[in-house]
Amino acid sequence: MSTTAADHQLIVGGQRSGKSRHAERLAQRWLKASPAHEVCVLATAQAWDEEMRQRIARHQADRPAGIATVEVPLSLTRALRAQSAPGRLLLVDCLTLWLTNWLMPMDGRPDRAAWEAERSALLAALPELSSPVLFVSNEVGWGISPLGREVRDFVDELGRLNQAVASRCQDLTLMVAGQAWTRPVHVETDLP
Repeated sequence: MSTTAADHQLIVGGQRSGKSRHAERLAQRWLKASPAHEVCVLATAQAWDEEMRQRIARHQADRPAGIATVEVPLSLTRALRAQSAPGRLLLVDCLTLWLTNWLMPMDGRPDRAAWEAERSALLAALPELSSPVLFVSNEVGWGISPLGREVRDFVDELGRLNQAVASRCQDLTLMVAGQAWTRPVHVETDLP
C-alpha cells in the first residue's frame, strides 16, 4: 500500500475470507512506516444479539494496540471527514454492515432517500480526504439469486456500492481463503 494520503483501497471477499485481518495487517504496516502515523477504525457493526456482540468483541480483541476505534453505524461520511488527518489511516470495517444498517434497520423502516444522500456524500468526500482509507466489504453477488425482493435489493445495492467505492480507490483487493489478490483499479466507466 502506498503511503500517500490520497490512496484508498477496497478489500472485498466472502465471509471469513480474511478481509478484516488483511486490512489490520496493512494498518500495522502503516503504523510501522513512521512514528507519526496513526490508525483509526471506523466500525459499522451494531450488537443486536449475543452472536454479534461476540463477533464485535473478537474483532476488538484482535486489533493491534495503538489503533483507535470509532463506532459509526450510519454517519460514515461525517466520521471520515472528522477523523481524516495527514498521517492517519482510516479503516472502515465494513461497508456491508453499514449498508445493512441503512436498508435493513433492526429498529425501524429503511429510509431510502437518506441512504441515497449518505451514499452520494461518501462518494463525493473520498477525493477530498487527507487520510488514506481502507474499506472492507463483502462480495455477495457470486451465489444464487435470493428469492426475497428485499434481499435481492440488498445484494444489488451492495454490488453498486462496491463498484462505486472501487472506482474512487487506487487499489482493489480480493480476499480468497485468506490470500490477498491486489490490483490497481482501472475505471472504464463513470459510475455514480
